[in-house]
Amino acid sequence: MTDRQHRLIALNRRNLLRSFGAAAITALALPVGAPVLATPAFRNYPFQLGVASGDPAPDGFVIWTRLAPDPLELDYRMPAAAVELGWEVAADDRFRDVVQAGTAVARPELGHSVHVEVAGLQPGRPYWYRFTAGRERSLWGCAKTLPAAGQPIARLRFGIAGCQHYEQGYYTAHRHLAAEEPDFVFCYGDYIYEGRSSKVWNGGETGPLENVRQYVGDELYTLSDYRRRYAQTKMDTDLQAAHAAAPWFVTWDDHEIDNNWVGDIDQDGTPEAIFALRKQAAMQAYYENMPLRASSMPRGPQMQLYRQARYGDLLDLNLLDTRQYRSDQPCEDRWGVACEAIDRSDAAVLGGAQEEWLLGRMRASDARWQALAQQIMMMDLDRTPGEVRTENLDSWAGYREPRRRVLEAVREQGRGNTVVLTGDEHQNYAGELHIDGNAPGARSIATEFVSTSITSGGNGVDQRLDTLLIQQENSQLKWHNAQRGYVMCDVTRDLWTTEFKTLDNVRERGAQIRTRHRMTVEHGRPESLADA
Repeated sequence: MTDRQHRLIALNRRNLLRSFGAAAITALALPVGAPVLATPAFRNYPFQLGVASGDPAPDGFVIWTRLAPDPLELDYRMPAAAVELGWEVAADDRFRDVVQAGTAVARPELGHSVHVEVAGLQPGRPYWYRFTAGRERSLWGCAKTLPAAGQPIARLRFGIAGCQHYEQGYYTAHRHLAAEEPDFVFCYGDYIYEGRSSKVWNGGETGPLENVRQYVGDELYTLSDYRRRYAQTKMDTDLQAAHAAAPWFVTWDDHEIDNNWVGDIDQDGTPEAIFALRKQAAMQAYYENMPLRASSMPRGPQMQLYRQARYGDLLDLNLLDTRQYRSDQPCEDRWGVACEAIDRSDAAVLGGAQEEWLLGRMRASDARWQALAQQIMMMDLDRTPGEVRTENLDSWAGYREPRRRVLEAVREQGRGNTVVLTGDEHQNYAGELHIDGNAPGARSIATEFVSTSITSGGNGVDQRLDTLLIQQENSQLKWHNAQRGYVMCDVTRDLWTTEFKTLDNVRERGAQIRTRHRMTVEHGRPESLADA
């Protein structure tokens, strides 16, 4: 044996003892240079971040976990070596009928996460999954395959959630969302927030508030920073319950990287080449911690997130990315300022390739309903009551030309079956979409439902005074609410019902959920949006 091999053995021995404890010495039985530790032993439970599934297909889905015996420590107390995991998929929650099993490798290059793309399963049914590493076993989760392509589907029920600032409230809403047993969950983004830890925050009308819990660390810039922030977030057991209950379709908004970022631009004047390094770190951490397919693995500071899921003949779910390809916000993204630049012809929200992909998918669709699952409000609300009209420039309203192109494409189809699903606003909204909301047509083109935040903004109120005034200025806005919670959508062939689920309190654990409001829209008649 060479001197170099002796040094490698000694180094591996030190790393394993430090990371796993003395029992890990059995892993040294592997040949020198072996790429995988097949029999690790852990000092602490390694599955502290839970399990998740996502991106289902008719024959399978992704199952995810990440090994982290000490999630908030540097390198989360894992060695600089790959570790082998076992996985099982069963037809029952007691795992008496295991239909598939295999091994996967948790690599240090990907934060010891695994993304197993299970295939060969039956369409349109639930399965249960779990992982093992050494002598440790994860909790189990439930995933559901999509119905077969074109299969007649009578009903679909799914949840919408996002904007979950860890410091500003508890994730009680996620526990209630898990109890709904949805077919899937659409997470529109702001899964984490990138800012530094803070004991207090500006509670708006309520004045300064003390955060109910605190992030660890400063503002996020490096891969280790982002990994730790995800780890702290995912240690929340209410969030783990929501992940384990159903497959998730995830997209991002801004706080997964930096507030109000678009394209290659942050809002702090950082040189693009430097910001690209931060984006690259943030995107890698996002992939590591989400149940995404390998097709979404980042390539430098770029990541493929727009995609489509088809639920038989009932719903085409078009998942969009409104950050990565967008042009800079007009007028320096100043709130409440009249801005003529919203009319510029070269503006982009989706970018050329994604917009062409979306319009092509919608034209080719024969599904009963179309959903645009995305991040920023499409209603072009006048945000300043009075003579001067202003828009939220970080929404579609700040990009009039690309907004017009998408809505005209929807109108030209003449099906009246498009529903836009949105987040970001920290309020619930329901409204109609017109080419120009300031001069709405006789019939709306589509319906938009905006889901409130899980926690961001604290407890909130039933209805904000400023939003009541905005509704008086905007006839297309039909209902709003400013509490925390999530949205459930119940879709049948002839009726789309949206339930706005709210909590009175997120600053204390265990709050009760209620259905604050229901609204329906009939297939083919977006102008039929009404209270249920």
